[in-house]
Amino acid sequence: MTEHDAPDAPKGRMPSPTAAERLAALTRENADLRAQVAALSAAPPVPPATAAAEPPVRHHRARAFVSALLIVLGVLLAPVSVVVGWAQGELTDTDQYVATVGPLAQDPVIQSAIANRLTTEVMNQIDVGALLDDAVGALEEQGLPPRVTTTLSALEVPLTNGVRSFVLKAATRVVESDAFSTAWVEANRTAHEQMVAVMEGEPGSVLQIGSEGQLTIQLAGMIDMLKSRLVEGGFGIAANIPTVNASFTLVQTSELVRVQNAYRMLDMVGTWLPWIALLLIAAGVLTARHRSRALVVAGLSLAGAMLLLGLGLAIGRTVYLRALSDQVVRLDAAAVVFDQLVEFIRLSLRTVGVAALVVAAAAYLGGGSESARTLRAETARGFAAARGWAEGRGVSTGPVGSWLFRHKRLVRVVILALAGLVVLLAPTPTPPLVVTVALVAGALVALLELVARPPGAPAPAGGGEEAAASAG
Repeated sequence: MTEHDAPDAPKGRMPSPTAAERLAALTRENADLRAQVAALSAAPPVPPATAAAEPPVRHHRARAFVSALLIVLGVLLAPVSVVVGWAQGELTDTDQYVATVGPLAQDPVIQSAIANRLTTEVMNQIDVGALLDDAVGALEEQGLPPRVTTTLSALEVPLTNGVRSFVLKAATRVVESDAFSTAWVEANRTAHEQMVAVMEGEPGSVLQIGSEGQLTIQLAGMIDMLKSRLVEGGFGIAANIPTVNASFTLVQTSELVRVQNAYRMLDMVGTWLPWIALLLIAAGVLTARHRSRALVVAGLSLAGAMLLLGLGLAIGRTVYLRALSDQVVRLDAAAVVFDQLVEFIRLSLRTVGVAALVVAAAAYLGGGSESARTLRAETARGFAAARGWAEGRGVSTGPVGSWLFRHKRLVRVVILALAGLVVLLAPTPTPPLVVTVALVAGALVALLELVARPPGAPAPAGGGEEAAASAG
């Protein structure tokens, strides 16, 4: 059959284009697109309208300024709130004050200082020389030779030293006993309750804050206890000692008088200032455009502020002891008292500093920096590999894992919120508590990432056509 014998094409039907015609059409379309791209590239860029561009820039700058201002104010108020909170607790909360000064009764340095003070007070009431003169006069009346009475008079100094040593040993046993610890705590509790009554306008029988700022503990009850011990030990002369209203000065500073005058203001400020500082920092973070970055900066700044407060306490301790070097006999006792009194401040600044570092670390890990994204991606791949390995062996979280995956963000927020509430509502937050809560919260978030089971990836659209084309 020749080509003239080929059957004619059906009427009304266009012949299909050949491969060469399709290639030519694609080439023309490609050339047109290249020409349009070249024309757009050669055209000068249209500058944005100045009036439309300035408001967003000004808005962003104002927002950044407000955010930085709020964070700075909150960070500056944080150390002040720690100190004011300590002062409020020590002056208004009797239990906290007793918990602060109670351990002093078991400190060897304080025990030695109080034993020496008790011994001095007792020896001031016992005139060994007068007693010896009475004894010598009685012997002279009996007609003893003058040599005997002269020898007895020469024993005044050794007898005095012996009596003082005897009294000191008895005083040491008193201050090292459990009864002394109980008496010390009760004396401090009574003194603090009376001090609070005076500051709140209630008349008190005993004033424990002197006009020059002395914070003192009355020793009358302890001296009575020592008198009883001396009498029981065979030193009957001690029974003639009258009641002595002596006191032991814990600390002396004019600041106590100023705090006394501003008691009500201190109570109010100490209650609200920590929350104000926290709210300022939170408002600054929420105002910032890059909140995770702002939270990192706020956390590091807050930790730095607590570090500066710790350095200030160390410098203040040195200055305080140097000022007392010529005023007190036992400077080591003054150092122990200072360290014990500021223990709450040190605990608070450590707790706040550790919590700030934990928050900064969490904000960095959840932020948008390249290193954080890479770390999260690598961690996610590790969890996915572990989950796939377990599922390959028949271990799967099933519907629970699928539900956790769908609500992963909500569960993560609940975990972090509960961790924050545990720290905020703890009676006495401590650095170990903060670290423990952070580790538990981190472990729960990691467990969530591990057990959250993503749904199976759907088959790609057009997969059959691609397979058929590949097969063809």
